[in-house]
Amino acid sequence: MSVSSIIKQKDYEKIVFILHRHPLTFLPIIGLFIVLMIIPIVLYFLLNNLFPDVLANTEIYTSFMLFSSVYYLSTYLFFYGRFIDFYLDMWIVTNDRIVDIEQHSLFHREITELDLYRIQDVTASIQGVFATIFQYGDVTIKTASSTSSIIFRNVSNPNHIREQLINLADEDRKYHIQDINLGGN
Repeated sequence: MSVSSIIKQKDYEKIVFILHRHPLTFLPIIGLFIVLMIIPIVLYFLLNNLFPDVLANTEIYTSFMLFSSVYYLSTYLFFYGRFIDFYLDMWIVTNDRIVDIEQHSLFHREITELDLYRIQDVTASIQGVFATIFQYGDVTIKTASSTSSIIFRNVSNPNHIREQLINLADEDRKYHIQDINLGGN
């Protein structure tokens, strides 16, 4: 998915960051997927070794295979939905605005834009041992509005991003103040 298909850039606008979640944060989902995929295999071997005559019955064997197929398809669908949510969540930071793209489910995407000059506060938060070791965390961006805040979840180098956002907001604020002063004369 290209950025130009998501946002329409202005003539003077340059992309500074395209942020995604840190890949390490997807490992628990991969671990869960592997465990869920192994369950029918373990169940088959347990039934085959403990009760060999149960799976010898063709109706039970066919039911077990049908149930296993439905189970595997459901597990793949669950994993695919989680992967789409992980992969398509992105934050685009330009020299003029922030675009927050959140994929909530397969068919639900929410896009929020925030002008940089409206930023009041930027906070970086790193919580936990793995987050500290691998340098990922959340960056919260607040505006004067009580309802408007954007959170970059589990991004790499949150302190660096916070510093860059503050600098970009200051530069954009200077540009907009100059624009207002020129318009007022």
